Amino acid sequence: MQSAADDRFAIIAVLDRYSECLDARDWTGLADVFTEDVEFDFGAWTKKGLPAVRDQIRSYLDGCGPSQHLLGNYRIVLDGDRARSKCYCRVMHFGKGAHEGKTYETWIEYADELVRTKSGWRSAKRKGSAWMHQGDPSLLGPG
Repeated sequence: MQSAADDRFAIIAVLDRYSECLDARDWTGLADVFTEDVEFDFGAWTKKGLPAVRDQIRSYLDGCGPSQHLLGNYRIVLDGDRARSKCYCRVMHFGKGAHEGKTYETWIEYADELVRTKSGWRSAKRKGSAWMHQGDPSLLGPG
């Protein structure tokens, strides 16, 4: 049986895996983060199901150059095989092609509802709230 500390570290690893997947453009790796029927609400867009979420994220990041998603301030509440978490994310995006030399930085809070699956913790529901940004958002893909 896992301890609460084990669960907390496992959830942080899942949240961090999201950042790793986005920055490496490892789209198949998002299956390590989300359930197949995930619901993702980012305000400007809402998607249901892992394929739709994956395609939406790709539509932004495939259009820009390198990015770095840094997560922190993890707040996790455990409830048996369910959990809620919030964390901050600061993202730096760099332009490519016609946007070479441009940057876009954004500050986000992610709120997740997670479930324990046979494969480990996964996010079943995510809400992303962008709080601040600076730079040129046009360097992202069309969205």
